[in-house]
Amino acid sequence: MKDFDLVILDMAGTTIVDAGQVPETFSTVLGAYGIEVTQEALRSVRGASKREAIRHFVERKLPGDAKEINIRTEQIFSAFREHLAEKYTEGGVSSIPGAVETFAWLRGQGIKIALNTGFDRIITTPLLQAIGWGKDTVDAVICSDDVPQGRPAPYLIFRAMETTGTISVHRVANVGDTVLDLQAGFHAGVRWNIGVLSGAHTKEHLEKVPYTYLIPSVADIPDLWK
Repeated sequence: MKDFDLVILDMAGTTIVDAGQVPETFSTVLGAYGIEVTQEALRSVRGASKREAIRHFVERKLPGDAKEINIRTEQIFSAFREHLAEKYTEGGVSSIPGAVETFAWLRGQGIKIALNTGFDRIITTPLLQAIGWGKDTVDAVICSDDVPQGRPAPYLIFRAMETTGTISVHRVANVGDTVLDLQAGFHAGVRWNIGVLSGAHTKEHLEKVPYTYLIPSVADIPDLWK
């Protein structure tokens, strides 16, 4: 444990239960603007910045029209925020079983904890408030609008390191449930790149990208040090 300073964890699907609200919201709001997407296409952008994911689908619908792409992206993203907030309000928010205990265990070992997410700050803040997580739970929360580019770029990880005063990627573990989470960890060069099977992607998906460990959930993180 003395070899690690920081563990960075994704939110939806990794530390917060993913009950399908995100893909359902994507399908609903994109469909309302005449953009039909398959479940496989949605699965491929899980873990990405939600604005960047929407732009990706809009660009396929309106190739070459930069002005209209920008306008439509912001319209759909605004609708996405509103619809997702409604879904979370209706269904409630809960943590992955064992997540809070893992946070406490890591802190007991003197390791800092950061959450990172493809959600922007406007979505993230009420989500964390609903689940009751604050500064007494984690040391930093990094959102998609805090960085110039979302996953698979490593900038969420680097910002988490900067915010927590962590100097070396060789003393960092990255944890996530999507291919993009693990790609971001690989691009950042973290020492441990951990995939969890509690969210969007299966073992077969995660095995295709560089990883250090694949575990059932964040509840199993302490066992990696035992």
